[in-house]
Amino acid sequence: MVTENDIVGYTVAYDQEDIHFPVYAMTFIAVGIFGAALVNGIPLLAVVGLLPAAVAWYNLPLIEAGRPRIGSGQYGLFIEGLGLFSWRAIDAIEYVETIVRGVPASEIQIILKKPIGEALLADWRQRPIARRFMRLPWTKMSETAICIPLNILDRPPAEIHETLLRMWRFYRGK
Repeated sequence: MVTENDIVGYTVAYDQEDIHFPVYAMTFIAVGIFGAALVNGIPLLAVVGLLPAAVAWYNLPLIEAGRPRIGSGQYGLFIEGLGLFSWRAIDAIEYVETIVRGVPASEIQIILKKPIGEALLADWRQRPIARRFMRLPWTKMSETAICIPLNILDRPPAEIHETLLRMWRFYRGK
């Protein structure tokens, strides 16, 4: 059985420059609140501390250096939390730039020819319980389309799009 650790080819991870701070800040706040609850004997304060702890847990993948979040190889396109999509099941790979609150945002839209369940060569949607509530690299998904924000990844958005597009054209057999 192929796992996400077996992906060989072009891989992209989360950027490691500025994204550590929110995770560490939320962890520090949660530990501070839990410590205050323990010292003062206020159980309700410990419950309040669960919120920053949950935010830190959700964003924990941002500090996992080098772990591939999306990638591609000869068999298809890998997306963490979904699986490995066959190149022939992909209808289009589109690059979309938008401006959100004055900040430019880039995303890639993967349009599938078939529903997600049929397009997957390897289905990795069932994740361990500890990882089910953690961040995934895709934001929106319908039955035949997946949107992946690119600004948070470790390579320039245009490079990611061009590489995936080039590999898709090469491997789909046209």
